[in-house]
Amino acid sequence: MNPPVIKTIALAAFALAAWQAQPQEAKVPYPGMAPLDQYLMPDRNAEIALARSAAPAAISSDAEVLVLGRSGYETAVKGKNGWVCAVERGWMGPFDGRLAVNFWNPKIRGPVCFNPPAARSILPMTYKRTEMVLAGQSKAQIIDGMKAFVKRGLPPLEPGAMSYMLSKEQYLSDDDPHNWMAHLMFYTPLMDGAVWGADVPNSPVILNPQFHGHPEPINVFMLPAGTWSDGSAAPLM
Repeated sequence: MNPPVIKTIALAAFALAAWQAQPQEAKVPYPGMAPLDQYLMPDRNAEIALARSAAPAAISSDAEVLVLGRSGYETAVKGKNGWVCAVERGWMGPFDGRLAVNFWNPKIRGPVCFNPPAARSILPMTYKRTEMVLAGQSKAQIIDGMKAFVKRGLPPLEPGAMSYMLSKEQYLSDDDPHNWMAHLMFYTPLMDGAVWGADVPNSPVILNPQFHGHPEPINVFMLPAGTWSDGSAAPLM
């Protein structure tokens, strides 16, 4: 083999080694929306039961229950007490940050029961985000759409708005898919988390970063419940 060829091979090998030594860009597990069927639950009764598992039966048995259909959330069971239970999908989570990896994760199932004030002033955000997702919009378009919705159509946040997330069957992350935390969520206008003593040593109150820097002008304070909706003990974080 002549010297020019040897030199060329050596340079190519050096370049390949240098490229392999470079930190490779982490693969995004869910870069975009999966086929819609992956987000839908084929058994309607199973989705109703999962939604109701978000709160104790004394609440959820008389609540309105929503299920996700091809055109958005539909009322599967009419309620009597003003509460509304549903199973949220990943697109109701953060747009950015560590947990944003689950935005398009088709496995996410977040059973939640909204009390009457939250059903009137928080649930509309679920409807709106879902509407844009099913219309095929990107995450950036959804952010812009929510900004416009906040300006023109988001109902005022009602005092006392809160929800239950006490389901043993919740699947909120691939890292810790089940038993993440049985908790209650309280919705407030934007404020410093110190007002609630959130995220300080030995405080049970957590300021959910879900809406930090997002178009929805609310804070979500989370409080571990210690029990699942059936009354059995739940792990605490």
